[in-house]
Amino acid sequence: MALKATIFKADLSITDMDRNYYNDHNLTIARHPSENDERMMLRIVAFIANAHEQLQFTKGLFDDEVPDLWQKNFSDEIELWIELGQPSEQRIKKGCNQSQQMMIYSYANNSFEVWWKKEKSKLQTRKNLSVFTLPEALAGALGNAVQRSMQIQVTIQDGQMWLTIEGADTTESVEVAIEKRD
Repeated sequence: MALKATIFKADLSITDMDRNYYNDHNLTIARHPSENDERMMLRIVAFIANAHEQLQFTKGLFDDEVPDLWQKNFSDEIELWIELGQPSEQRIKKGCNQSQQMMIYSYANNSFEVWWKKEKSKLQTRKNLSVFTLPEALAGALGNAVQRSMQIQVTIQDGQMWLTIEGADTTESVEVAIEKRD
């Protein structure tokens, strides 16, 4: 019998002074059985960093034909394609070709650094691709804050992101530093 996804709820209240974006989002997140808390929180951070009324989670790990997140316009054209981790060259090509803009988010761990060193020159030729990393130590802090139902207050100002994550058991405050790789 196949394992089923675990459902998480996250109520986001986003105050993004850098983009003048102020909105609430009630997210339902299906965590694939092979996905850990750190990766799920990376999806949430990527959502927050690019928050828009039309940005949505996809089937992600359940369907390798779609990205982890995407934003489509009313004509069903993909405006933004977001991948996590270290996607293959074919996946990057697909995302860049099918969308106006593609972004990759990853934790800056050893495997990312090896991947980045190998792929950097090829990736820099893609004009609609941006790669972002979060410090590896942040993965543990975000993973420890996970609860099945979370209230997340977000403030973004001057390129810095602060999260206050409240659940039934705890409240965690985390500063999220996102670095754009060139």
